[in-house]
Amino acid sequence: MARLLYFASLREQINTDQEQLELPQDVTSVHLLKGLLAQRGGRWNEAFSASTALLVSVNQQMANEQSKIQNADEIAFFPPVTGG
Repeated sequence: MARLLYFASLREQINTDQEQLELPQDVTSVHLLKGLLAQRGGRWNEAFSASTALLVSVNQQMANEQSKIQNADEIAFFPPVTGG
């Protein structure tokens, strides 16, 4: 099972901060996981659509859309932040 974490406004949008998810065998990258989450529809589709900018980390290391993932990974999603 992968541990998925959701932070900041993303957490508020999808109304959860974390979940355990058994990754299907064909979901092997961050990009494919985002597609799987978007398929849930509604607010999930909005949050994980291809046009939504999200940062991601895999096992507490910054990652990108092509980063490989597997069950037992911790995968965190969060919106980009700006400061001033």
